[in-house]
Amino acid sequence: MRLFLLPICFLFFINCQESEIRRPSNKNKKLFLKESAIRNKNRFEIEQELFKKFAKNSTLEFYISESGFWYAYKTKTKINGRIPKKGDQVTFSYKIEDLNNNLLYSKKELGEVSFFIDEEDLIPALRRGIKIMKENEVVVFLFPSYLCFGYRGDGEKIGMNQPLKFTINLLKIKQKKT
Repeated sequence: MRLFLLPICFLFFINCQESEIRRPSNKNKKLFLKESAIRNKNRFEIEQELFKKFAKNSTLEFYISESGFWYAYKTKTKINGRIPKKGDQVTFSYKIEDLNNNLLYSKKELGEVSFFIDEEDLIPALRRGIKIMKENEVVVFLFPSYLCFGYRGDGEKIGMNQPLKFTINLLKIKQKKT
């Protein structure tokens, strides 16, 4: 009986000791984030070089936005039109091509799209591009992959980390009623 109580007492004393708190190690997470930032900067620089090459071979005059996308007007409104503001409803059509001008999605496939500026979810490329357009303009955009479908692609025609060419026709801006 004493031999039986001895291990039980021993276990009791061991379990009653104060346990030491283990702190999680963030070393791997910090390293991953640092490496990810470097990869993303390199990808962005590569895509900007692709845009330079595309623009050089194009007949259109491209401009560079603060967000890193490039754009050129195919049809520019000469009158002082209004650009869409938050809450305005816009209707547009667009097509998506790769940088070799291979059609990925036609205007017919995508159809006309109507959405409220900054109030509905749409890929960042479209949200940002439409904000610089006026009604009846047609603009060609070169979007970096991070503004389009990113590292996942769309699971169909658009690959991972693929920069894209969008041609957008802004059909209508319906001003928000105040």
